[in-house]
Amino acid sequence: MNAFEIDSAIPAGNIVVDRIEGDDVHLHQDLRDTQGFWFYWCFRVRGAQGRRLTFHFTNGSPVGVRGAAVSLDAGVTWKWQGADAATDKSFVFVFGPEDRDVRFSMGMPYTQANWGRFLVSVGPHPLLRPMTLCRSRKGRVVEMAYLGKPSGKVAVRAAVACRHHCCEMMANDVLEGLIEATLFDPACHWMRENAGLMVFPFVDKDGVEDGDQGKNRTPRDHGRDYNDPQIHPETAAIRALLPMWGGGLLRAAIDLHCPYIRGEWNEHIYQVGAESPAAWSEQRRFGAMLAACRRGPLPYDPAKDLASGQAWNTGANYQGGIGFRRWAGGITGIRLATGFEIPYANAAGVEVNAETARAFGRDLAEALGQHLKESVDPT
Repeated sequence: MNAFEIDSAIPAGNIVVDRIEGDDVHLHQDLRDTQGFWFYWCFRVRGAQGRRLTFHFTNGSPVGVRGAAVSLDAGVTWKWQGADAATDKSFVFVFGPEDRDVRFSMGMPYTQANWGRFLVSVGPHPLLRPMTLCRSRKGRVVEMAYLGKPSGKVAVRAAVACRHHCCEMMANDVLEGLIEATLFDPACHWMRENAGLMVFPFVDKDGVEDGDQGKNRTPRDHGRDYNDPQIHPETAAIRALLPMWGGGLLRAAIDLHCPYIRGEWNEHIYQVGAESPAAWSEQRRFGAMLAACRRGPLPYDPAKDLASGQAWNTGANYQGGIGFRRWAGGITGIRLATGFEIPYANAAGVEVNAETARAFGRDLAEALGQHLKESVDPT
């Protein structure tokens, strides 16, 4: 049988191979600086044409409800292999005669290359300005983008952030859909004419490209780094930028996350409720708007949003530091500060993938536009 190679020397790569015994590969996710267990992995197999390999994970149960995501084109596109070829600890793949380079992951990785391809697909647009937030600790460019009139003269502003936890990649496809709708959808005409939107696709840029877990990073991950002082350059830059850029007109701030890989509170889309009754009431109002706008395939039921004090959304979960939603809720003029959990693979029985997540992003954009329109102060 032909020899094959397994490696993680790819964007977002993460794996440690324990041993190979014939057609059985024993391996585990690289936790690196993560405190405790987490589930992210992504690797490449080359030279396994014609083989049937079984991949056995030796640390926990890191395979999701639709099995492994598979890419046959060097990570450009991904498809779920399917639960019938997997357990929560393993999956099987039969390599075809042309499958010289196959990538596998627990989700559908989204890196700087994806963002670049997306911007090319949008093309030059007078209302889209790619920008740089800062440099990461390792010297990478940390992207952001402004959507709105070049003059900046708008009635209201909003901000959307992704990848405070770098492994939570499905959020980026939602962001793509939101941007597309903001720029092109007739339902978002008012927002194009009257609002400015700042988006942050990769808050933990180094983690995204290096393939870190991101969640529970020691000593503090990006999603808990809005205390003073910040330890990550990206969160420090956002804290410096948003209140100044908002100029009293920032009305909404949305943080897009992904939850765990299976089980209750991990297989439906929901908002994470704020501690403040007034803030929670505004989230509920926005949830009703979003439910009314929903045209895409991914279900969203505002009755299933997670109130503060319920399930994992308690004070104990935030002892590590202040997150973006809570911090943004204190910016002058803000009306809506919320976070959404976007499942990796399964939303109330419907497959989550790049296409369906983008469709949800388009729904989210329409609801955001309605909310912003209602948030304009009377003159």
